[in-house]
Amino acid sequence: MGAIVLLPLGVDDAALDRSLAALDAATPPGTAVWLADDAQAGPRAQAVVEHWLAHTPLQAEYTRRARSLGEVAHLDEMLRACAGLDVAVLAPDSVPGPGWLEQLQACFARDASIATATPWCNAGETVAWPRMGEVNAMPDALETLSRACADMPPRYPELPSAVTHAVLVRGTARQRAGGLDADSYGGWSAALIDLGLRMAGLGWRNVLCETAFVARADEGGHAAGDLEALASRWPAWTPRLADFLMHDPLRAAREDLQLGYQRAIMPKAQGDLFGVAPPPQEPPA
Repeated sequence: MGAIVLLPLGVDDAALDRSLAALDAATPPGTAVWLADDAQAGPRAQAVVEHWLAHTPLQAEYTRRARSLGEVAHLDEMLRACAGLDVAVLAPDSVPGPGWLEQLQACFARDASIATATPWCNAGETVAWPRMGEVNAMPDALETLSRACADMPPRYPELPSAVTHAVLVRGTARQRAGGLDADSYGGWSAALIDLGLRMAGLGWRNVLCETAFVARADEGGHAAGDLEALASRWPAWTPRLADFLMHDPLRAAREDLQLGYQRAIMPKAQGDLFGVAPPPQEPPA
């Protein structure tokens, strides 16, 4: 069985509608998708889900808790329900680009040492594009950008940690590491970092899948006290992140993607610039 796509729902019904439309367009038909609602979605968002479930080509399920369990505990419950399967977790406001899931799965297939694969994102801190560490604007031509990503050589450079806009998590590695720590962290971002560091301690890697792109409107934040908890448990984490941001080992890959994207949009841009007319049509008989 392929990876399960897990989409925890938020409170923004417009973002949910945009995310589900992108998921339909960018994901192979029949892919298993789980919409998991920790008592967050209001009536309008639930109506969006109901309409989407009736029309999606994906194999989708929707669950809703009567009372909120909390972000990390809810995610851990869902991941445990997926047993040893690989799970692609998306942010509630994510906009996947075409081919995103196939590229992440190809990353796992090529290297069994990879525990988490994270695609590029316009708002992904260490994996942000075109400028690292910034919330860049949503890409104008996500389909073209995704094709440019797919043309990049798959080197899968190591990251300090996975990032929450989209991440494929290997089920066997997750089980070995013990799942998420809902007792220590209140937010998915810190819990994912902690999980990735524990998996790395067992010999697995957290990498960038440079052949995929998932956009989002903004970066995810940390819950109160989570950064302090991370620093206490993993004292080398903050210096490692700072060193990564300072030296930017992904600069060459980021520039290669920029060049590939510019080449991909150049024919259309030139046509607009010079006012290329459409081909002549045959006169009516």
